[in-house]
Amino acid sequence: MTRLSKSRIMSSLQCHKRVHLEINQPYLARYSRSTEAAFALGHEVGDIAVQLYGGDSGSFIAYSRGSLKRAMNQTQELMTSLFRTPIFEATLQHDGVLVREDVLLPVEDDGHVSWRIVEVKASTKVKPEHVHDCAVQAWVHLESGHPLTSISLAHIDNQFVYPGGGDYDGLLVEEDLTEQVLDLLPAVPVWVEEARDAASGPLPKVPVGQQCTSPYECPFLHFCWPSKEDGTEYPIIGLGGGRKKLGVWVMDGYRDIRDVPAAEITAETQLRIHRVTIDGAPELLPGARDFADSLAYPRFYLDFETIGPPVPIWPGTRPYQVLPIQWSVHIERAPDDMEHAEFLDLSGEPPMRDLAEAMIEALENDGPVLMYTSYERNVIRGLAGMFPDLAGALQAIEARLVDLHPPTKAYYYHPDMMGSWSIKAVLPTIAADMDYAGLDGIQEGTEASAAYLEAIDPKTPAERKKVIRRDLLTYCKHDTEAMVRLLRFFSDSA
Repeated sequence: MTRLSKSRIMSSLQCHKRVHLEINQPYLARYSRSTEAAFALGHEVGDIAVQLYGGDSGSFIAYSRGSLKRAMNQTQELMTSLFRTPIFEATLQHDGVLVREDVLLPVEDDGHVSWRIVEVKASTKVKPEHVHDCAVQAWVHLESGHPLTSISLAHIDNQFVYPGGGDYDGLLVEEDLTEQVLDLLPAVPVWVEEARDAASGPLPKVPVGQQCTSPYECPFLHFCWPSKEDGTEYPIIGLGGGRKKLGVWVMDGYRDIRDVPAAEITAETQLRIHRVTIDGAPELLPGARDFADSLAYPRFYLDFETIGPPVPIWPGTRPYQVLPIQWSVHIERAPDDMEHAEFLDLSGEPPMRDLAEAMIEALENDGPVLMYTSYERNVIRGLAGMFPDLAGALQAIEARLVDLHPPTKAYYYHPDMMGSWSIKAVLPTIAADMDYAGLDGIQEGTEASAAYLEAIDPKTPAERKKVIRRDLLTYCKHDTEAMVRLLRFFSDSA
């Protein structure tokens, strides 16, 4: 194994003629609200890492606000103990930079004890920002006076099939990043100094652009870009397209979509958004009504809710596999003749087969099955793969699917949609009373997935489970009713 030492770092510094002057994005991004879901996934995978790397012998360093010193002292005690064991969330600090090492493993080498760091990620591959993250951890580790044998990154193997019984051996794939980290180590002090200058000095003069959302969304996005919060009625970001070009327009002083000269816009969709926004009135083309009138009865409006946990919970499933756990169907047998059916099982048992059989029965044999985007098609195909004996019936349903998204994008646009044809952007412009923001409890899909997993947790109180059931049924029903209202809007157009 390669042993990293301060002397080797110093010799490496001599041969580095260039370093990358960049702020360590993964650390800055942790302050963004948009990363909350990623943190939840990370903790879930982290729990499995403790099981796989530590078994019964490891020590976990608990940390909460106000307990930093205690966590650092506990880490120091464990690292200098006569009998060293795996440490999880080892807490180290150097020059104002704090790291929490996911997995720290003792390594005996020629009578000396060194350490092996394993950073654990919920992703399915190593990304460039992960290597930077590991470089910061290795730098703090070494500068704190602790020897380091190697540093690796463990990520999810999305081909792992959970056998059940809590056996997750094979879920994580480990890749050695020692040499890549070594190459980056000389740049880490520069990153730290750049970050410190940015935090303590004036606002950095950096043009906005695609780096504002890659690899993570910057927590100051709405500070630097025009937004409704600063009084811009139609912020330029609503034109859509690449952030690089949008950033150029912002730097040229354009803030509102209407500020951009039409001569500078070349993309057809952007020109349409620009034109309709300047006109100030929604555009509804005759093809919308023609499309609605072409659909036969009965009409079935279908929506699924799904989960895709990084750590599989049911035998035979894979990490991040899309698993349907709920559906709603509005059935329109004739104008003003509407029924509703739904499926939701919160027992905690795999619901997929019962869900598929109930859906096949509810959708009958004839009539268009309406969806919004191709998501439902992919879910149905997934079910057909899981249950070959149901594949024929499911494929027959797939053949009846009609996607409302393409005609909506082709025939309708409202300035308030701000460049988005998602159902959540379209609905408030045609049915203000159905705005998703008005829903109590669950308002979007990731919330529904998290709520479902909470509901099937045996530790969830019965009263809380009852509330979740109500919210899940309301949310999924809202999705299919939204499609009903959209098609009715098209039918009623002149």
